[in-house]
Amino acid sequence: MVKEHIMATWKITQVKSKNGATKRQIASLESLGIRRINHFVELEVTPVVKGMVDKVLHLVKVEEIN
Repeated sequence: MVKEHIMATWKITQVKSKNGATKRQIASLESLGIRRINHFVELEVTPVVKGMVDKVLHLVKVEEIN
């Protein structure tokens, strides 16, 4: 019997403008694949993704998808 490892998935939506954000925060948004306000991406939750989301939490909305 094979066990499947189920990864959690987050839907990350930009809700605030990146104007006034630091270069590091803008780079985190670009690395996540977010391009503009109301644009969203669905990513598996990994330590890397968690770290980038923590840096831009004030600009995005995060929803867990199952």
